[in-house]
Amino acid sequence: MCDLVARTGRHQQRYEDGRRLVAGCIPFRYRTSNDETSDDEPKKIVEVLMINSQSGPGLLFPKGGWENDETVEQAAAREAVEEAGVRGDIVQFLGFYDFKSKTHQDACCPEGMCRAAVFALHVKEELDSWPEQSTRRRTWLTVPEATSQCRYQWMQEALLTGFSDWHDNWSKGGGGDTNYDSL
Repeated sequence: MCDLVARTGRHQQRYEDGRRLVAGCIPFRYRTSNDETSDDEPKKIVEVLMINSQSGPGLLFPKGGWENDETVEQAAAREAVEEAGVRGDIVQFLGFYDFKSKTHQDACCPEGMCRAAVFALHVKEELDSWPEQSTRRRTWLTVPEATSQCRYQWMQEALLTGFSDWHDNWSKGGGGDTNYDSL
């Protein structure tokens, strides 16, 4: 049984300019390649964690409402725990991504428009139990695999233009800008 409890309801939900504000992350880890055809040192492969959708086919990254009593980084980390059962370090803001929700329309956001702040989260721990484990299945994938199985176009964009561009630069020693002043 899980001691953690997922937040529910919309009474603390943030809105801006007619859009619901959400926070999400692309959880990632490194796996050592088992490629024995090379004489070089083992290669590290980056994998991202995706979860199943509760409303149809395809996979998603953890995301959910950003509430008034938390920072956007705290909201993204909370969603990773609630939906995917992972904890880690927020290492990079990847960008804002706008989308239309078909299931979350309300008085503050009748059109269902949302703006997601998405972060890279370096996974340090996979929990044995988490709040949504009865309805969520987690899957580790390479970036190309994740791209092909991603349910939403905006999440594919976050993966390819946000995460992959940042990670390629970061892994080559380019560092990363962790300035969140624009949030």
